[in-house]
Amino acid sequence: MVEDQTEIRVGIAEGALMRGPGRLVTAGLGSCVGVVIYDAQSQLAGLAHVMLPQRPSPDTKVPQKYADSAIDWLIREIVQAGGNALRLRAKYAGGAQMFQGVKMEALRVGERNAAAVEKNLAARGIPVDGKDIGGNQGRTLWFELPSCVLVVRTARGDVRTL
Repeated sequence: MVEDQTEIRVGIAEGALMRGPGRLVTAGLGSCVGVVIYDAQSQLAGLAHVMLPQRPSPDTKVPQKYADSAIDWLIREIVQAGGNALRLRAKYAGGAQMFQGVKMEALRVGERNAAAVEKNLAARGIPVDGKDIGGNQGRTLWFELPSCVLVVRTARGDVRTL
């Protein structure tokens, strides 16, 4: 990566939009899911750090926190910035099961987050070009424009490129 490229860091329950070249980064993905939606031709990408599968009410103040509202927020932001809704693609990672051996549904947040992201992307007709979900390792990810490569690094140091 060239040193003068933009790097935008996205915290938990936050989101950001970038016009390339540059890099969107989020860390601390345990049960959370990092969702990237992008329009490669317009060199626009957005990243949301999703904590929970569904917003508790339609008027949430933090849409990036929930899978359903985060995806709508990303689409809206990219289109408003000049992206084409028909060219949108997605990649995502996270959704780990951080509590091993737990059978309680309430603590299976990672699995529910990943399923909600997949369901909401499909419902909006956005093709998924890559995903790295599940397991029991936390992750850090970064998405680069203009290459549209998503790099995922686990807490153990394994790296996967999508």
